[in-house]
Amino acid sequence: MHDYQPPEDLLNGRKILVTGAGSGIGRAISKVLAQYGATVILLGRTIAKLESVYDEIEAAGWAQPAIYPLNLEGATEHDYREMAETLDKEFGVLDGLLHNAAQVKLLSRVDDYDVETWMKVMQVNLNGPFIMTQACMPLLRKAKDASVVFTSDTVGRKAKAYWGAYAASKFGVEGLMQVLAEETRDSSNIRVNSFDPGPTRTNLRANAYPGEDPDANKSPEALAGHYLWLMGPASIGTTGQALSYSE
Repeated sequence: MHDYQPPEDLLNGRKILVTGAGSGIGRAISKVLAQYGATVILLGRTIAKLESVYDEIEAAGWAQPAIYPLNLEGATEHDYREMAETLDKEFGVLDGLLHNAAQVKLLSRVDDYDVETWMKVMQVNLNGPFIMTQACMPLLRKAKDASVVFTSDTVGRKAKAYWGAYAASKFGVEGLMQVLAEETRDSSNIRVNSFDPGPTRTNLRANAYPGEDPDANKSPEALAGHYLWLMGPASIGTTGQALSYSE
């Protein structure tokens, strides 16, 4: 994926939903997807941040995006169904779904982990992606070829002490990805993969590693080629894979 050279019209006409689009990786990749022709639906909890991304995309003259505010921590099943109905009404199809929103909250040993915090992290990192994906499946099935990408993490593939709900939720995401990939492999044109971006200069990383020099990590923009490959037709036939930045 490092050597991938995407054509300028790679995503022309494609409708792609990105969660956590207001900052970090979600913000950077939303702009890249728009640059390559996609109509990006910017989903996040802070309207001002989403509007900022919207304005940057519009000012650059790229494909006009859309905004859908949703707080995954408090969203109900009804909220997700309503979102899918709105997307169906406005766009009629979904060519891509990038699950990027995530929370860490705190690092703690299991003995002491706050149960309320555990529930909130699971709601954002695992329950939300499950319910959203389920609600969007009819739209994804309408696409010529659709890509679902779960942004993963190293600690969701090999655990580390103190990562608690975050690690458990990412392990859950990997399992959800594999199950969905197997269920869609021979019955649809949907491909489903996970992607571990590795250490990246984001607020989530800074909160988890407050003593780390952020400049030692790559920028979110450095991930552009990988996400373009995953969201574009070059990845057709690749499904059920736990991919990473090193590949």
